[in-house]
Amino acid sequence: MSKYRKAIRLLALTFTACCGALLPGTCAAQQQGPPPLAQFMAAAGQMPQPSPQAMPTTTPAPDTAPLLTRAAAEQLALRNNPRSSIARLLALAQGQVTREVRSAELPNLTGALTAVDTHTNDRITAGFLNNPYVFNRAAGGVMLRQLITDFGRTHNLILSAQASQQAEVETQLATEQDIVLAVDQAFYQALIAQAVLKVAQQAVATLKNTSDEVRALTESKLRSNLDLDFANVQLSQARLFLLDAQNNAQVAMDNLDVLLGSERRDIYSLQDDSPAALEPAPEDAEPLVQLAFRSRPDLAALNEDYIAANRLTTATRELWLPTASAIVASGGTPDRSNSILTSWYAAAGANIDVPLFNGFLYNARAREAELREGAAQERVRDLRDVIARDVRAAVLSAQTNFQRIAVSEELLKESNLALELAKDRYQLGLSGIIELSQAQLAQTQAEIGNANARYLYRISQATIRYQTGQ
Repeated sequence: MSKYRKAIRLLALTFTACCGALLPGTCAAQQQGPPPLAQFMAAAGQMPQPSPQAMPTTTPAPDTAPLLTRAAAEQLALRNNPRSSIARLLALAQGQVTREVRSAELPNLTGALTAVDTHTNDRITAGFLNNPYVFNRAAGGVMLRQLITDFGRTHNLILSAQASQQAEVETQLATEQDIVLAVDQAFYQALIAQAVLKVAQQAVATLKNTSDEVRALTESKLRSNLDLDFANVQLSQARLFLLDAQNNAQVAMDNLDVLLGSERRDIYSLQDDSPAALEPAPEDAEPLVQLAFRSRPDLAALNEDYIAANRLTTATRELWLPTASAIVASGGTPDRSNSILTSWYAAAGANIDVPLFNGFLYNARAREAELREGAAQERVRDLRDVIARDVRAAVLSAQTNFQRIAVSEELLKESNLALELAKDRYQLGLSGIIELSQAQLAQTQAEIGNANARYLYRISQATIRYQTGQ
């Protein structure tokens, strides 16, 4: 009898492991993977005989829970997720950098008020080659400075800043697409977790009925206590499976809440607003690769970064060119020394600065800019390689998941028929409890696989949209 009991416990543990492997991997136990066969064997010899327990309580979404569709979740996340706000603010900040650089081409108007009290006949005699007089005075005036030309350096700096600004705009779009993909994945993972929870609840209810029927047959001396023990073990394992499913469903909702930008634990009634008819998976990935090269905002951002680096390299080389500027000054001196003959002044002039030597500073800046430009170009090439790989992988995953739908539906149909046949055979006394339990296990696995298949394909479609920049 002990051999049979060990076999029963071993099969029950296998039931839990097989069902748990199909749950969304959100709990710590599932992330570690199923225990090895040696642990199954050890647990089978040490596991106490289970007894019927009350069914675990579930926490379904209340009837008053707000309805949340996938499209609504995407818009809510784009409004509330901090990552979206960060990307938008950085893009706006980079726009101000463009204005800062452009200010060098615009006039610079400065006002000044000056009052000086000096010792009689003072001259400044230290720190300068000339010896200017310092007069008692109180005056006010304005000074206008205007860049005439620096032979294109400031213009190239402006173009570099504009490219950097556009790169931030593209980065903002890429961040929004990241958020949309994460929301789609979390939304469908939550639907998968809820579907698995329903399967677990149904499995517990079914095994509870089986346990009650076997108990009645045992009390009528039509079945042995071994059948009742086995039915109770299966029921206990199904209840553990239900507890894991409840935990996973709640964790999936918590993950969705984080992406929606909520610190609270909000409960929604999720509704998939995708078309009921599934579009077939793409047959060829190469057109989608080219579409991704044209549409991906993160690739566009790196291209803009390369353009900015190229313009900055040109502007850095132009540091050696002369700079011409004009200056106009005018004002009045109502309180002045007798040596200042007029009460107002005005002057205009031009200046040309020609760099001659600065300790190789400009040479080092130019070389640094060239190297950074080369690095920016290589980043573009690296991302193109990654995009091509990811698009092909996404298409392959979509093709597999699309085929999985038909296979899982056929498997569910066959497992339902097998379960009905196993029930009839058991009731007629043509088979034992093990055959019935194996049929129930296969039917539960098929239910979970069928629940997963459609949503996994939806996730694959969302991934293709993201990888192609749509």
